[in-house]
Amino acid sequence: MSNLSGFKQKMLSGENLAGTFLKTPNYILVEVLAQSKLDFICLDAEHSPFDRAALDQCLSISRALDFPVLVRVGEGSAKEILWALDCGAVGLVIPHVDTPEKAKFASKSARYGLGGRGFAGSTRWAGYATEHMPSIIKRSYEETVVLAQIEEPAGVEKASEIAAIPGIDGLFVGPADLSVGYGYDHQNSDELKAALISVGEATRKANKTFVSFVSNPEKAREWSQDFGITMFFISSEHNWLRDTANAVADKVHEIK
Repeated sequence: MSNLSGFKQKMLSGENLAGTFLKTPNYILVEVLAQSKLDFICLDAEHSPFDRAALDQCLSISRALDFPVLVRVGEGSAKEILWALDCGAVGLVIPHVDTPEKAKFASKSARYGLGGRGFAGSTRWAGYATEHMPSIIKRSYEETVVLAQIEEPAGVEKASEIAAIPGIDGLFVGPADLSVGYGYDHQNSDELKAALISVGEATRKANKTFVSFVSNPEKAREWSQDFGITMFFISSEHNWLRDTANAVADKVHEIK
């Protein structure tokens, strides 16, 4: 089983997975990160300057190297979902899912079927017309990952209903947006901790994957133990580049 075809099963098994957001729309960085021990990366098309051409280039490399790459779409529209999946994304992060209706729409839009993902056998994801329709449709249900991002208090309140939607494979708590939604300028509030606990319980009850963003591996360990999160989006290449550059510079500056 390839890394791409087995990614969803690996995720739902509860294995601890490490990934990061890619903010720079360049396929070479995908190629480099595919050489790492990361389990996945996510192209951030919500907060970074990814256009369709950049998504296409990055996802072409991911498919060629059998490296799981998700896309956080700018919005949960059928158009953006279709673009990302047709280009070859293994899955999606759908921002601002605060109602079961939004979750249902995202799940339906990500899979083939009446009123869902528009069928085309000529896309990269479908093997450029080398696969038959039955296998393509079957694979869209077996392989495509949809993560609903819980970023508003309303989403926390509806987490159980959202997690129960067929085709929603995990709930992704966005700690920064959620903290701002609760009226804070930090991520240490009791409300955020309570939200992580309640969303985690809803996720486990539905046998889905509990996901969040963390700044570093130490926070991942803490939140794994405290809240049961198993899939971590750890920082981004921006932070990693700057942190490594600073560490190298500091060592040189210390030379006497």
